[in-house]
Amino acid sequence: MKYGIVLTYTVTPRWLALSREQRNAMRAAHLEPVFAAHADRVRARFFDAEAFTGRFSDFTVLETDDLGAYYFLIEALRDTPVIAEGYLTFGEVFLGVEDGFEAYERALAAGAAR
Repeated sequence: MKYGIVLTYTVTPRWLALSREQRNAMRAAHLEPVFAAHADRVRARFFDAEAFTGRFSDFTVLETDDLGAYYFLIEALRDTPVIAEGYLTFGEVFLGVEDGFEAYERALAAGAAR
């Protein structure tokens, strides 16, 4: 099964107080390597949202066939200074199964659904 995950997060005033050069350097040094290390198992797309909602500033859409790989990605992110030192906080997480009803119908037809 393919899972779609929407991970909301908010950058804190501490992050915004950094210059754009400092933010870009932190992103390159700490976040990009984590996503690159998991790219063979978790696909990520990034979206800005602060102009459209006050609940969070950004969100990431992740796709994976392996929820364990997603979990390890999150743990690795939590180990970075960006999260550990309070520059970014995670918010709500939404999880869905791509076309899950079709997998269920195939399982029904095969007599494997319970």
